[in-house]
Amino acid sequence: MEANTLFPVFLKAEELQILIVGGGKVGTEKLYFLLKSSPQALVTILSESFSGEMDDLIREAGALYVRKIRKTFEPTDVQGFHLVIAATGEETVNEDIMEACHAHQVLINVADDPGKCDFYLGSIVTRGNLKIGISTNGKSPTLAKRMREFLEDLLPEEIDELALHLHHYRNSLVCDFHDKVHNLNQLTKALLR
Repeated sequence: MEANTLFPVFLKAEELQILIVGGGKVGTEKLYFLLKSSPQALVTILSESFSGEMDDLIREAGALYVRKIRKTFEPTDVQGFHLVIAATGEETVNEDIMEACHAHQVLINVADDPGKCDFYLGSIVTRGNLKIGISTNGKSPTLAKRMREFLEDLLPEEIDELALHLHHYRNSLVCDFHDKVHNLNQLTKALLR
Protein backbone atom coordinates (compact mmCIF):
# COMPACT_ATOMS: atom_id res chain seq x y z
CA MET A 1 0.00 0.00 0.00
CA GLU A 2 1.34 3.42 -0.99
CA ALA A 3 1.48 5.98 1.81
CA ASN A 4 0.55 9.64 1.45
CA THR A 5 3.74 11.38 2.61
CA LEU A 6 2.49 14.93 1.99
CA PHE A 7 2.87 17.34 4.90
CA PRO A 8 -0.33 19.42 5.26
CA VAL A 9 -0.01 23.11 6.02
CA PHE A 10 -2.48 25.99 6.16
CA LEU A 11 -1.10 29.12 4.53
CA LYS A 12 -1.99 32.74 5.21
CA ALA A 13 -2.78 33.49 1.57
CA GLU A 14 -3.31 37.17 2.35
CA GLU A 15 0.39 37.39 3.24
CA LEU A 16 1.74 35.53 0.21
CA GLN A 17 2.12 36.56 -3.40
CA ILE A 18 0.32 33.99 -5.56
CA LEU A 19 0.51 33.81 -9.36
CA ILE A 20 -1.97 31.96 -11.55
CA VAL A 21 -0.82 31.63 -15.16
CA GLY A 22 -3.88 31.05 -17.31
CA GLY A 23 -7.09 33.06 -17.64
CA GLY A 24 -9.36 30.31 -18.96
CA LYS A 25 -11.54 27.63 -17.42
CA VAL A 26 -8.85 25.94 -15.32
CA GLY A 27 -7.40 29.22 -14.07
CA THR A 28 -10.90 30.38 -13.16
CA GLU A 29 -11.54 27.17 -11.22
CA LYS A 30 -8.28 27.54 -9.28
CA LEU A 31 -9.04 31.19 -8.49
CA TYR A 32 -12.58 30.29 -7.38
CA PHE A 33 -11.41 27.74 -4.82
CA LEU A 34 -8.59 29.98 -3.65
CA LEU A 35 -10.93 32.93 -3.05
CA LYS A 36 -13.59 30.68 -1.50
CA SER A 37 -11.11 29.62 1.16
CA SER A 38 -9.09 32.85 1.39
CA PRO A 39 -11.14 35.85 0.17
CA GLN A 40 -8.26 38.27 0.80
CA ALA A 41 -5.64 36.20 -1.02
CA LEU A 42 -3.09 38.27 -2.93
CA VAL A 43 -3.41 36.87 -6.44
CA THR A 44 -2.00 37.93 -9.78
CA ILE A 45 -3.39 36.29 -12.90
CA LEU A 46 -1.19 36.36 -15.97
CA SER A 47 -2.66 35.42 -19.34
CA GLU A 48 -2.84 36.55 -22.94
CA SER A 49 -6.63 36.56 -22.56
CA PHE A 50 -9.22 36.22 -19.81
CA SER A 51 -12.51 34.38 -20.02
CA GLY A 52 -15.77 36.13 -19.22
CA GLU A 53 -16.14 33.66 -16.34
CA MET A 54 -12.83 34.84 -14.86
CA ASP A 55 -13.90 38.48 -15.08
CA ASP A 56 -17.32 37.63 -13.57
CA LEU A 57 -15.69 35.72 -10.70
CA ILE A 58 -13.38 38.61 -9.83
CA ARG A 59 -16.26 41.09 -9.94
CA GLU A 60 -18.71 38.90 -7.98
CA ALA A 61 -16.11 38.01 -5.33
CA GLY A 62 -15.33 41.68 -4.86
CA ALA A 63 -11.76 40.51 -5.10
CA LEU A 64 -9.87 43.66 -4.19
CA TYR A 65 -6.59 41.80 -3.95
CA VAL A 66 -6.64 40.22 -7.43
CA ARG A 67 -4.89 41.83 -10.36
CA LYS A 68 -4.73 40.78 -13.98
CA ILE A 69 -1.76 41.09 -16.30
CA ARG A 70 -2.41 40.55 -20.00
CA LYS A 71 0.78 39.18 -21.54
CA THR A 72 2.59 36.06 -22.71
CA PHE A 73 4.39 34.13 -19.98
CA GLU A 74 8.13 34.67 -19.61
CA PRO A 75 10.34 32.76 -17.12
CA THR A 76 11.12 35.93 -15.14
CA ASP A 77 7.39 36.41 -14.42
CA VAL A 78 7.62 34.00 -11.46
CA GLN A 79 10.11 36.20 -9.60
CA GLY A 80 8.69 37.74 -6.44
CA PHE A 81 5.95 35.11 -6.02
CA HIS A 82 5.75 32.50 -3.27
CA LEU A 83 3.38 30.11 -5.06
CA VAL A 84 2.56 29.65 -8.73
CA ILE A 85 -0.32 27.75 -10.30
CA ALA A 86 0.19 26.80 -13.95
CA ALA A 87 -3.26 26.56 -15.50
CA THR A 88 -2.74 27.30 -19.18
CA GLY A 89 -4.02 24.02 -20.60
CA GLU A 90 -0.88 23.87 -22.73
CA GLU A 91 1.58 21.19 -21.63
CA THR A 92 4.71 22.87 -23.01
CA VAL A 93 3.84 26.26 -21.47
CA ASN A 94 3.05 24.62 -18.13
CA GLU A 95 6.40 22.83 -18.28
CA ASP A 96 8.17 26.15 -18.99
CA ILE A 97 6.41 27.64 -15.95
CA MET A 98 7.48 24.68 -13.80
CA GLU A 99 11.12 25.01 -14.92
CA ALA A 100 11.10 28.76 -14.22
CA CYS A 101 9.67 28.12 -10.74
CA HIS A 102 12.32 25.54 -9.94
CA ALA A 103 15.06 27.88 -11.20
CA HIS A 104 13.76 30.66 -8.92
CA GLN A 105 12.90 28.38 -5.97
CA VAL A 106 9.18 29.10 -6.19
CA LEU A 107 6.63 26.40 -5.32
CA ILE A 108 4.57 25.25 -8.31
CA ASN A 109 1.25 23.50 -8.87
CA VAL A 110 0.72 22.35 -12.45
CA ALA A 111 -3.01 21.82 -12.92
CA ASP A 112 -3.97 18.24 -13.73
CA ASP A 113 -0.34 17.03 -13.67
CA PRO A 114 0.46 15.75 -10.14
CA GLY A 115 3.96 14.60 -11.11
CA LYS A 116 4.98 18.19 -11.81
CA CYS A 117 3.56 19.67 -8.60
CA ASP A 118 5.43 20.77 -5.49
CA PHE A 119 2.06 21.07 -3.72
CA TYR A 120 -1.54 20.06 -4.35
CA LEU A 121 -4.70 22.06 -3.88
CA GLY A 122 -6.87 19.68 -1.85
CA SER A 123 -10.54 19.80 -1.04
CA ILE A 124 -11.43 21.98 1.91
CA VAL A 125 -14.22 21.89 4.49
CA THR A 126 -14.74 25.13 6.42
CA ARG A 127 -16.96 25.72 9.44
CA GLY A 128 -16.01 29.10 10.88
CA ASN A 129 -12.57 28.65 12.47
CA LEU A 130 -12.48 24.92 11.75
CA LYS A 131 -10.88 24.06 8.44
CA ILE A 132 -10.18 20.52 7.22
CA GLY A 133 -7.95 19.84 4.23
CA ILE A 134 -8.41 16.62 2.26
CA SER A 135 -5.79 15.08 0.00
CA THR A 136 -5.67 11.89 -2.03
CA ASN A 137 -2.00 12.48 -2.90
CA GLY A 138 -3.06 13.68 -6.34
CA LYS A 139 -4.66 10.32 -7.14
CA SER A 140 -8.37 11.16 -7.15
CA PRO A 141 -9.70 14.72 -6.88
CA THR A 142 -13.19 13.24 -7.26
CA LEU A 143 -12.77 11.17 -4.08
CA ALA A 144 -11.49 14.25 -2.23
CA LYS A 145 -14.56 16.16 -3.42
CA ARG A 146 -16.90 13.40 -2.21
CA MET A 147 -15.14 13.30 1.18
CA ARG A 148 -15.56 17.08 1.43
CA GLU A 149 -19.29 16.77 0.73
CA PHE A 150 -19.58 13.97 3.31
CA LEU A 151 -17.83 16.02 6.01
CA GLU A 152 -19.84 19.14 5.18
CA ASP A 153 -23.02 17.15 5.80
CA LEU A 154 -21.60 15.53 8.94
CA LEU A 155 -20.24 18.58 10.78
CA PRO A 156 -22.81 20.76 12.51
CA GLU A 157 -22.76 24.50 11.87
CA GLU A 158 -22.39 24.99 15.65
CA ILE A 159 -18.89 23.46 15.61
CA ASP A 160 -17.43 26.97 15.36
CA GLU A 161 -19.12 27.94 18.64
CA LEU A 162 -17.45 24.95 20.27
CA ALA A 163 -14.07 25.99 18.90
CA LEU A 164 -14.54 29.51 20.29
CA HIS A 165 -15.62 28.22 23.71
CA LEU A 166 -12.61 25.90 23.84
CA HIS A 167 -10.35 28.81 22.88
CA HIS A 168 -11.70 30.93 25.74
CA TYR A 169 -11.47 28.01 28.17
CA ARG A 170 -7.86 27.32 27.15
CA ASN A 171 -6.96 30.97 27.67
CA SER A 172 -8.56 30.96 31.12
CA LEU A 173 -6.48 28.01 32.35
CA VAL A 174 -3.67 29.02 34.69
CA CYS A 175 -1.31 26.06 34.45
CA ASP A 176 1.63 24.80 32.41
CA PHE A 177 1.36 23.56 28.83
CA HIS A 178 1.21 19.86 29.82
CA ASP A 179 -1.69 20.46 32.21
CA LYS A 180 -3.54 22.57 29.63
CA VAL A 181 -3.26 19.76 27.10
CA HIS A 182 -4.45 17.22 29.68
CA ASN A 183 -7.45 19.38 30.71
CA LEU A 184 -8.48 20.03 27.10
CA ASN A 185 -8.10 16.34 26.19
CA GLN A 186 -10.33 15.37 29.09
CA LEU A 187 -12.90 17.99 28.14
CA THR A 188 -13.04 17.07 24.43
CA LYS A 189 -12.73 13.27 24.79
CA ALA A 190 -16.51 12.86 24.69
CA LEU A 191 -16.72 14.52 21.26
CA LEU A 192 -15.48 11.38 19.54
CA ARG A 193 -17.88 8.97 21.20
